[in-house]
Amino acid sequence: MKNGYTTNYIEEGQGQPVILIHGVAASLCDWNQLIPQLTAHGYHTYALDLLGHGDSSKPEDAQQYNIENIYAHFSAWVESLHLKQAPLLVGHSLGGYLSLLHALRQPQNVRGMALIDPFYSPRQLSPLLRLARRRPELGEKAVRAVPEWVIHTALGWDQEMGAHFSPQARQQVAADYKRASPHFVYITRDIPDLTPILPQVDSPALVMWGEKDQTLHPSSFPRMVQALPRVMSYRVVGSGHQPHIAKPRLVGDVTLQFFSGLN
Repeated sequence: MKNGYTTNYIEEGQGQPVILIHGVAASLCDWNQLIPQLTAHGYHTYALDLLGHGDSSKPEDAQQYNIENIYAHFSAWVESLHLKQAPLLVGHSLGGYLSLLHALRQPQNVRGMALIDPFYSPRQLSPLLRLARRRPELGEKAVRAVPEWVIHTALGWDQEMGAHFSPQARQQVAADYKRASPHFVYITRDIPDLTPILPQVDSPALVMWGEKDQTLHPSSFPRMVQALPRVMSYRVVGSGHQPHIAKPRLVGDVTLQFFSGLN
C-alpha cells in the first residue's frame, strides 16, 4: 500500500522473477494465457492491476491520473516484493512505457524487457486518441456512457482488434474497460515523449508489435528499434494492438526465446 492505495496482484510459479504490466483500461487478466506458459518454463510470475485499474485502488480525483503517480504506485509495489534478483519485465502499451521508465530510473533492477506494442511517444497515437488526449473530459464522458455489451460486440467486429480473441477474452477485455476508473483517459494528457532518451536505455529489450495496430501507429515500432541500443524485434503478422491476447502462444514462444538468450 502506498499513500493509502492498494495494489491487487497475482503470483505464480518458481524461478527467475518476471513482472507483467498491462496497458490502459486493462487488468492483470490480460496475461491469463501467457502466465501458464512462463511458469511452465521455470519463471516466477507477478502481475498487477495498475492504479485505477482492475481491483487496485481507484482514486476519485482525476488529477491523480498522471504517469508519475502511476509509476510511483508501480515502483512501490515492485519494491514491496523484495525480489532477490532483478526481474524481467513484460509490458504492453502503457505497460511498455512503465517498463522503459523503470529501466531508465532503476537500470540495476531490470534484467531485460519484452515490450509488446509499447507506448513511448504521444506521436504514436491514432488521430482519434490524439483528440481524446487533448480533451480528456470528453473521453471520460464517453467511457462512462458506453455499455459493456457494446464494447464486447465491437471487439467481435474489428478484424484487427478482437476477431481473433476467444469469446472469453473479448468478454474480459470489455469488462476490464468498464471496471477501470473512467479517469484513465487523463493518463496520457501530459505524458512525456521518451523518444529523445531511448538511446539511454541500457537494458536488453525485445520489441514485439502487431502489424495492424490501430491504436499506436505500426511504423513507430521500427523507429523505436533503431533508437534502442540493445534490442531485438518481432513483427506479429495479422495482429492488432493486443497480440498477447490474439496470439498468446506465439507471443509466449518469442518472449521465452528472448529470455533464454539472457541467461
